[in-house]
Amino acid sequence: MALVDGPRLRFLTNTASVYALAGAAISGQQPMRQLVQMRLSDEAIDYDPVYAGSSPWRLLVPIDHPEPARCLVSGTGLTHLGSAANRQSMHGRTDEELTDSMRMFRLGVAGGHPTEGTVGAAPEWFFKGCGTALRATGEPLLVPAFALDGGEEAEVAGVYIIDPEGKPRRIGMAAGNEFSDHKFEKQNYLNLAGSKLRTCSLGPELVIDPDFDRVTGKVAIERGGTSIWTKEVATGQAEMCHSLANIEHHHFKFDAHRRPGDVHVHYFGAHSLSFGDSVCLQDGDVMVIQFEGFGRPLRNPLKKLTIASAADALTTVEHL
Repeated sequence: MALVDGPRLRFLTNTASVYALAGAAISGQQPMRQLVQMRLSDEAIDYDPVYAGSSPWRLLVPIDHPEPARCLVSGTGLTHLGSAANRQSMHGRTDEELTDSMRMFRLGVAGGHPTEGTVGAAPEWFFKGCGTALRATGEPLLVPAFALDGGEEAEVAGVYIIDPEGKPRRIGMAAGNEFSDHKFEKQNYLNLAGSKLRTCSLGPELVIDPDFDRVTGKVAIERGGTSIWTKEVATGQAEMCHSLANIEHHHFKFDAHRRPGDVHVHYFGAHSLSFGDSVCLQDGDVMVIQFEGFGRPLRNPLKKLTIASAADALTTVEHL
């Protein structure tokens, strides 16, 4: 494990993973930032070749769990005006004929920033899978053979661990690509759950104590080394209809989300999607996401999977 120190990566002593570091911070009742400084070594390597993939070292997802099934990956949608407008247009309705998505978004506008100590409106919630769905920067995001599409969703995600008493503890945040099948969702909003069960990415850096008031960024799609679409995006509490505290309450209010030792990665929603501008991603396209204050860009190629025959497309179940 290493700390980003300008152009260098400085290794931490006796630290195998972020998960182990978080556990040590909890047991020692120390802030993560303080523990990182205590464990910093003088050994360092250049960041550039590691990030470029030309070093024997490689970047991993900035959080994992020894048991990947105990890392829950989820998200909150309809938190940004841009995402709500995309969803409204996706389902072919006018402003006078509101979709359920826009109704839920407006509930967030009215009650998503409650006063301290009170509970606000519940946001949309979806499940993306367990830790095996997470990919690091440089790794492909997969479009299964049965899928209709795959498209980026540039977001910031929170990273959490549940302490031995069952209390959620926020480790930090990272840039993320939530990646979904928007064509499948467009067929019917009830397809949302299935459209979210896809690989997604996080990183390359985990920021322990970020400023999440207003975060600006940029997302781009590269094809053959040339940018074919780009957009300035913004996130953070000032840009969202739900406060961070309200999102966290409604995620962790469930007993099943407070099992000691579990890890949670929760995406906070997207500002804009290339799909909303009628961009259809192709095999080999590279999705590039960067937020100010969150380190180097997160880059992931899109990879479409194929099947050898029609028979291979059918998943069968054998009786024991």
